[in-house]
Amino acid sequence: MNDRLEIVPLTKPPCATVHVPGSKSITNRALVLAALASDSFPGDLWGVLRSEDTEVMITALQALDFKVETDWRKNFVQVYRGEGEFIPTSEANLFVANSGTSMRFLTALVSLGHGRYRLDGVPRMRERPIGDLLEALCQLGVRAYSEAGNGCPPVVVETDGLPGGRVSIRGDVSSQFLSGLLMVAPFARTDVILEVEGVLVSEPYVAMTIAMMRRWGAEVTIEDRSFHIKASREYRLCDYTIEPDASAASYFWAVAALTRGQVRVSDLTMHSLQGDVRFVELLEEMGCAIVRAETGITVHGGPLHGIDVDMNDISDTVMTLAAVACFAEGPTTIRNVAHIRHKETDRLAALATELRRVGAEVVEFDDGLTITPQPLHGAEIETYNDHRMAMSMALIGLRVPGIVIKNPGCVAKTYPHFFTDLERLRDEPQEKKS
Repeated sequence: MNDRLEIVPLTKPPCATVHVPGSKSITNRALVLAALASDSFPGDLWGVLRSEDTEVMITALQALDFKVETDWRKNFVQVYRGEGEFIPTSEANLFVANSGTSMRFLTALVSLGHGRYRLDGVPRMRERPIGDLLEALCQLGVRAYSEAGNGCPPVVVETDGLPGGRVSIRGDVSSQFLSGLLMVAPFARTDVILEVEGVLVSEPYVAMTIAMMRRWGAEVTIEDRSFHIKASREYRLCDYTIEPDASAASYFWAVAALTRGQVRVSDLTMHSLQGDVRFVELLEEMGCAIVRAETGITVHGGPLHGIDVDMNDISDTVMTLAAVACFAEGPTTIRNVAHIRHKETDRLAALATELRRVGAEVVEFDDGLTITPQPLHGAEIETYNDHRMAMSMALIGLRVPGIVIKNPGCVAKTYPHFFTDLERLRDEPQEKKS
């Protein structure tokens, strides 16, 4: 892909059905769960997302001597551990690029091993905090530390298996710390009790983790902010189908909203494991009509008005909503998302900068933004190597001429074919209005 991509405005509102790829969040969880389950027979995963983040996870599992076979024509992955130790190798040096889920989940996963493991990533990953997870592992009897002593990667884990016990962990930086611990807890030598201190951000992702663990046979009891995981030492499910990605779907629902078109994302329903399906409720509050069906969710765009919303639990869609807000009547305020400053970039600062670049009025505060629509104009958009910046700002280009996305290839992190799918909206056969 070229280093710059100009987005050409749509000449008419789309009326289309879109098929988005599998969920990145579910894929990376499923890879970990399947790897731990596959002592007697392979774990078969269907609908797997092929992207930079998921390939990073697969490569890391292979470096740990798990057997992973892929058939990307069928979006199929088979994972096999074989009999013996939960982590087949006693030493590994893992590179996770800028995949936060891989760094957090693998740090927890290797605590089940017997040996020394080191995990590192790109320069931005070395700025992303992981100290709370390392402290929690230490409370459980594992030696886990930041090599630089600053609470960020590179990470070193020295372990003789996971003893288990009671641990407290902060929940206000990343829910992935808790999800990583939850997934490995059944393989501790004794039961694990995880207690969350303070606010838990992105709570639906923890609910996703627990739902998937239970599908694999884990026993998890929840009482208030305490999670009790039985040390069963096994997972039992070996065939699992991954849902379409709700965060990816948000961009196409947003297209319908800001063009007053009609877009259906197929095979994704309100029963999804992913909290991000709630994004359509925000569009509904802004003035869209939503059709919820067992075959998919359709957004019908309409006149939009600004809203004031707490997006803590669906923070991966903050940037999508920010793009839509530029075309609403009146200001939109997004609150309680301070933790997204620790993502691929400081997303609040980046959004404020780039939205101002195209003419929007933006007030940035500690945990959110207020966006007041103004006449917009073309500009070259910095993406900060952040896939969600590239995808969300591209939406503005469907209405505003002259929007150029720099480093568009960064979408490979979670959605390699995003711009191809976006372009298909121009040529999609018109559907009968429903």
